[in-house]
Amino acid sequence: MFYQADLFEQPLIGLKSMDTPALLAAVAGSSSRPKFAFMLLQLLADIADDRGSAGPYVTTGNTAVPVRDWLCDALVPMGQRDPRRRSTVEAVRAELERAKALPADHVEAESLIDEMVRERARSSGRCNISRTVSDLVRGGLLRRHYQGYRVDHENRGAQREAVYTIVPEALMVLRRQAQPVSASRASFTRR
Repeated sequence: MFYQADLFEQPLIGLKSMDTPALLAAVAGSSSRPKFAFMLLQLLADIADDRGSAGPYVTTGNTAVPVRDWLCDALVPMGQRDPRRRSTVEAVRAELERAKALPADHVEAESLIDEMVRERARSSGRCNISRTVSDLVRGGLLRRHYQGYRVDHENRGAQREAVYTIVPEALMVLRRQAQPVSASRASFTRR
């Protein structure tokens, strides 16, 4: 297995006992969009195997979707109220009306519009995810390689898909967050 070479990758020195504030500081230090980067890491931690690897495909129901597309779809609800999404919906509707391709049935029309908007969101989302993953790779929180058709390879192409691996220190923190805090671990201050 090969990992994508990154000349700017910085190892996580001294973070063997990483906690949530340290992880947040590392994310903020490596990404210009730390909230998005943290959500991306958490989603990857949720689907990652025991070693922290997610991809190249995520199975939902009976279909296998490339991990980047799955991440795009998982993050769609974050953009539902975004004015750009509403303008995209209106632009798609106008394009379909101009082309006289909008179905007469309201339910079918909305379904077609939703599908076209989802494809556009996925297209731009792939770029956002790739950019954020590059930030996290440079920050030493994530590793990326490509797997697929012929052999694992550090470069994409030739029907290879991305595989993302969260470094063990960060994975421990992200997985610890997902577990409920027991009463014995929690400390309460009463006044």
